Amino acid sequence: MAKKSSVNRNKKRIALTLKYANKRRKLKKIIMNKKVSLEERFKAQMKLAKMPKNSSKIRVKNRCEITGRSHGVYRKLKISRITLRQLTLEGKIPGMIKSSW
Repeated sequence: MAKKSSVNRNKKRIALTLKYANKRRKLKKIIMNKKVSLEERFKAQMKLAKMPKNSSKIRVKNRCEITGRSHGVYRKLKISRITLRQLTLEGKIPGMIKSSW
């Protein structure tokens, strides 16, 4: 089980990311547009730099929804490999069985 503080910090980052997503997208569009004047692009860059660091999508860590584990997490399922194996052995994931050969 992961530390509660780490899980809560990640939840805060997710909330900030969702809050500032549109604003960040608009500013980045201005920055990348070569037709806009250099001054306008620089102003947009400064506004982007003043935004909270944790509002960036890259700061969000993939964590297991059940345990909070940060390593070995399957993106589609949003659970860790250990939890996936445990749920499979309990028969809680339909169509998935432990392989044997």
